[in-house]
Amino acid sequence: MARSMNMPPARFNAREASKWFFSHGHTGWLGLKFADQGDNWVELELPWREDLLGEASRPVLASGPIISLMDMASGMAIWQASGSFTPVATLDLRVDYQRAARERASVRGRVECYRRTRSAAFVRGIAHDGDPEDPVAHVAGVFMTIGADPRTGNKALKGGANG
Repeated sequence: MARSMNMPPARFNAREASKWFFSHGHTGWLGLKFADQGDNWVELELPWREDLLGEASRPVLASGPIISLMDMASGMAIWQASGSFTPVATLDLRVDYQRAARERASVRGRVECYRRTRSAAFVRGIAHDGDPEDPVAHVAGVFMTIGADPRTGNKALKGGANG
C-alpha cells in the first residue's frame, strides 16, 4: 500500500531495516546478522569466517571487521533511539580491546545510544564472543546527526528504513 502524504513515517525498526542493510554493501559482504534490539540499543553478530582473519596463523577475527560491526551497531542504536532513519556521521569511535576473540568464534556487538542532542548522539557498548561478562572490546562513540543534505539543502528523509 502506498504511503499517504499525510501519514507520518513508520518508526525505525532495526530488525526490519537489517533485512535491507545486511543484503547490500559492506555490511552485506561482512555477513552481519541482526540479533536483538530494545528502545535505545541494538545487538548484531559478525559470524566467524576464515577470510576475516587478522593473522593467517591464528583463526580469530581481525579488528577491522569488529570495528565495522560496532560502527553499524552504533548507527542502528541511534536510529532505534530516535525512531527515525536520519543520516549520521561517525565523529569518534573508540574501541578498547580487552582480549582477542576466541578461535573460530563469531563476535556479537551490543551498543546503546545513551544520549542525544540536537546535533550529536553518544553511544557505548561491548563486543563479545559468547559471554557479555568477558568482553572482547568496549566501545564509546560520538556521532553527528545530519539534519539536511549539505549538497542540496533539503531536509534529510525521516523513516527511510522502517518496518
